[in-house]
Amino acid sequence: MGGEAGSAAAVGSEGRVKSLGLVFEDERKVCYSSGETVAGHVLLEAAEPVALSALRLEAHGRATAAWGPSAGTAASAALSEVEYLNVRLSLREPPAGESILLLQPGKHEFPFSFQLPSEPLVTSFTGKYGSIQYCVRAVLERPKVPDQSVKRELQVVSHIDVNTPALLVSSFFLTSSFPSSVTDLIKVVLLFEIFKTPVLKTQEKMVGCWIFTSGPVSLSAKIERKGYCNGEAIPIYAEIENCSSRLIVPKAAIFQTQTYLASGKIKTIRHMIANVRGNHIASGSTDIWNGKTLKIPPVTPSILDCCIIRVDYSLAVYIHIPGAKKLMLELPLVIGTIPYNGFGSRNSSVASQFSMDMSWLTLTLPEQPEAPPNYADVVSEEEFSRHVPPYPQPPNCGEEACCPMFASCMQEFRFQPPPLYSEVNKAKEN
Repeated sequence: MGGEAGSAAAVGSEGRVKSLGLVFEDERKVCYSSGETVAGHVLLEAAEPVALSALRLEAHGRATAAWGPSAGTAASAALSEVEYLNVRLSLREPPAGESILLLQPGKHEFPFSFQLPSEPLVTSFTGKYGSIQYCVRAVLERPKVPDQSVKRELQVVSHIDVNTPALLVSSFFLTSSFPSSVTDLIKVVLLFEIFKTPVLKTQEKMVGCWIFTSGPVSLSAKIERKGYCNGEAIPIYAEIENCSSRLIVPKAAIFQTQTYLASGKIKTIRHMIANVRGNHIASGSTDIWNGKTLKIPPVTPSILDCCIIRVDYSLAVYIHIPGAKKLMLELPLVIGTIPYNGFGSRNSSVASQFSMDMSWLTLTLPEQPEAPPNYADVVSEEEFSRHVPPYPQPPNCGEEACCPMFASCMQEFRFQPPPLYSEVNKAKEN
């Protein structure tokens, strides 16, 4: 988006416009996101007096998926569009009752400002079969002269925080120490059940045809978490066991998968964006990757919230086996925009999730158990008198009459505290 302002020039029959340009207030700003304000100026330089009908500003954003003979037109074999932004502002118009406004020769500036929608906007993207684009356009309307316009692209990003529990929980289980209390252990178990992510896989493959089977090749791989950002290095943990008679080579790669949906049809493009190679593993040998790194190059963040264009990522750990189909494990990745800040940080989303949503665990599981209270201290005299009869029932040795007497005794001791216990009492009993 940065760089020089857009410009256009034209000569009309009623005054010559030397230049028409559009600049943003902060030309160093790379991208915008939902809820932010876009501000700037439309610059007009007139060589002669210029009559204008209106000067307006338009901001548009849409996703388009199309392919076929005339992609992007009504004649396309497949075409779908979704609108995300539509703003129109009047920057200058004739006074009330008049149809023309006369601008004097010279330079003119017309400020503008508008706010992007608060609901999430989809990240800008351009691919083979579609795009998600936003732009700001200034349009100069003049009588008897074709409209003049200048357009600037607006880069938009939908932020993804890789510190959210769904993308971060796996890092917790790999890097944190063993829980020091029952409360912490329950937190771990509950968090795992709610937010567990599939970042650990194991697979085994027999090598050879049905007659000459040489033995299995097994592969187990995992990564610390599901969410990463551009420029981060992903530590890969893997164990490869070669029980075949072949010499094998383990590799890892990051794949981007673009999915387009238009007119009920689907197009998918998948390509490798980064890869790393391991050492050869001889027959009967085992190799372990204890954090082998693969760096993420600059790529578009994951696009998961558009109904016609989707951009997914995955980390594949695979083995090339001569004379056989390769063995591959794929672990899902989400490329975010807000970097990982460490589980121990007080600003971590996971830490705040603990303190907010699981605080009840701390209240119900005190580390130092307390003695139960005296029931007489917590029950009022009025309630106590309601449950204890004012005088004892007449004794009766009949079987049926023993129940009321037993009930009377139970009522009398209903609110009495349990007997005190101590190690001294226990020693005396022994």
